[in-house]
Formats: sequence, C-alpha cells, structure tokens
Amino acid sequence: MARVEFFAEVPKRNPQESGWTLHFQKVVYYLDNGDVHKGFRFIWRRPNGTLQAARGQARIPSLQELESLVAQAKSAGFFDRELEKTKII
Repeated sequence: MARVEFFAEVPKRNPQESGWTLHFQKVVYYLDNGDVHKGFRFIWRRPNGTLQAARGQARIPSLQELESLVAQAKSAGFFDRELEKTKII
C-alpha cells in the first residue's frame, strides 16, 4: 500500500455530462517500506469532488485529452526543474 500526496493538479477543461472530471496530478508516493517516489498520475474526480482511486488506474478517454492535460501541466510549471529541487516535489 502507499499513501499519496498531491501538490498540483490540472483538470480536464470540459467535464463529462455526468460531472466526472479527469485530472493530471504531480504527486509523491510514500510506500509502506519507507520509500518515497515523486511522479505524476491521472485520476478521476467524482461529481462531489472526491477522488476515484482505482488501484492506480485511470482510463484516459483519448490521446487528445491526454495531450491537453499534459500541456496544461506544462503551462502550470509541473515540469520546471526548480520545482523538482524543492523539498516537497
């Protein structure tokens, strides 16, 4: 098992009609054995705002949506080297 902490996220601009939204997050995974891993994940939010944890899997509806979320993340500074050097991320 792992505990996940997210530090930044970007949502899909147009939520599904059901209200579910796909998000791309910059995260840190804290594993039970003490290991810490920095990285990224895609995850769905329910209409009420809670996360839909699915054992690390999130369906990406299309390449266009994947590329759009990654482009938003780039614009938001997810991949800036200076951010990588911080203690948090």
